[in-house]
Amino acid sequence: MRVVLGVGGGIAAYKAASLLRLFTEAGHEVTVIPTDNATKFVGAATWEALSGRTVSNSVFDDVEKVNHVRLGHEADLIVVAPATADILARAAAGLANDLLTGTLLMASGPVFMAPAMHTEMWRHPATTANVDLLRSRGVHVMEPATGRLTGTDSGPGRLPEPADIFTAALAFHRGRTGAAAGPLAGRTVTITAGGTREPLDPVRFLGNRSSGKQGMALAEAALAAGASVNLIAAAVEVPAPAGVRLTRVETALELRSAVLASLAESDVLIMAAAVADFRPAQVAESKIKKTDDAAEPVLQLVRNPDILAESVLRRADTGGPAVIVGFAAETGDPDADPLTHAQLKLKRKGCDLLVLNVVGRDLVFGSDTSAALILAADGSEPLPVEGSKREVAEAVLARAAAALNP
Repeated sequence: MRVVLGVGGGIAAYKAASLLRLFTEAGHEVTVIPTDNATKFVGAATWEALSGRTVSNSVFDDVEKVNHVRLGHEADLIVVAPATADILARAAAGLANDLLTGTLLMASGPVFMAPAMHTEMWRHPATTANVDLLRSRGVHVMEPATGRLTGTDSGPGRLPEPADIFTAALAFHRGRTGAAAGPLAGRTVTITAGGTREPLDPVRFLGNRSSGKQGMALAEAALAAGASVNLIAAAVEVPAPAGVRLTRVETALELRSAVLASLAESDVLIMAAAVADFRPAQVAESKIKKTDDAAEPVLQLVRNPDILAESVLRRADTGGPAVIVGFAAETGDPDADPLTHAQLKLKRKGCDLLVLNVVGRDLVFGSDTSAALILAADGSEPLPVEGSKREVAEAVLARAAAALNP
């Protein structure tokens, strides 16, 4: 979808950067049009870096493209956040004295505005009249949030959180255009990501090479597919996408508790985390030190619970999830190749889908690309997928959605 993000000249302009990232991570093509005053809060370089597109607020840039006409015609959705009192007034009056208001005047698709201003400005009769007029023309003007404003002021006029604007804007677009909801709209997807860490002492732990990139890509793809996303993250090297409900964990036991607590509300469970198979039997209360007698330490390990298999067993009692996806990171060994190990794991665990990654020091872990085979319990042919981790994530989500909605 082609989105125009207009940014007004208020202190809340910094929040629009998070809103922009939500749209781009969901796969939308976003053109940012800040007002002159907005660039005094957040510079054009920030908008260009986050959108990957040239940013301008002048009708005299790229004149041959006639941007003040083209952008409004081509946009599937125009979102203005923050929409200051000034922007609301100029839009209501039909002014076109900069690129943003010119684009609004040329808009052929839905227009969504998220106001932000001081309480007195929001309650002023002029602003009230402007909002009423815009709404009568079909513009969706979101109610501002109530809370702390600039300085010590507090009251209605605060910019809603970017995730709330994002969700409301997409819902408004679907309602106005009849656009099809994503294949996971109305569904809840729980995703585990990253590598667990099992403490040896207050300083050291047993861990693995997982970066969490695949789990985060799955979360982004699930959001783009319309799902509500619970993300249970162990140790990761990348930030969680905005818009997810995030639970942080460290150990396999903590991850187990979080996963089991999520089963009843989940339609899909994707176990992408690299969960430690073993943990130290004893955790030292203080740092383990070398001793003068040069004795070699002996480390006793105990098995961690099999969270994937337990989730499969418990779903009948909890009423969900309908689709459970496991991951198998295999290296192969003298007994069998990676595919054989994955097929045995799929049968042993009882999950519906299993994603096989052939891993190693320079394979998959930490990389931005991946190659995988998606195996299904119904006996269908394994589906090979290769490309960016986002592309792999989209393939996994597509198979999960197909299993959920046969």
